[in-house]
Amino acid sequence: MRATEIMMEEHRAIERVLSSLERATLRLGRGDEVYLRFFSGCSAFFRGFVDGYHQKKEEQFLFPALVNNGLPKESGPIAVMLAEHAQGRYLAQLLGSATIQLQTGDLRRREQVINSAAGYIKLFRQHIYKEEKILSPLAEKVIPLEQKERINLSFESMQYEEMGEEVHEKYFSLAERLQMESVR
Repeated sequence: MRATEIMMEEHRAIERVLSSLERATLRLGRGDEVYLRFFSGCSAFFRGFVDGYHQKKEEQFLFPALVNNGLPKESGPIAVMLAEHAQGRYLAQLLGSATIQLQTGDLRRREQVINSAAGYIKLFRQHIYKEEKILSPLAEKVIPLEQKERINLSFESMQYEEMGEEVHEKYFSLAERLQMESVR
């Protein structure tokens, strides 16, 4: 499987969590009873899978290959992606900390949970769109075949050696569990 195909497969898991988060956030906004640990699970998914695994591969392997093949890092698509990664890290951290405070009874954090969740959802839906419609086709066009093969090997090495063979299963299972918990 090509690196861009791997990224798109991971995007589908991220989108499932985004949709689940959207459902739970709407329910929380209406004042419905919501399983608050769900929001902590989403934050953990975003920090562990999206940032610590998915974006790490982009930042360590895919983006440098694009830069080595003529794309600027300080402007254009790569700069936008990196800025959105940073914003996503901030929103995931904010969602996690606000959820913890809400769970301990600080009801003023309810709006912060809703706003950080809504911000993350909007950001990453747009981010995934840009990656799939702009960055991936660009990568397929400008990165030579031998570099693509090295990127593929680097992705596999990260998945199986650095992160452990079960990383995909762990986070894809978490995405499924979060889907079920979003309606609790």
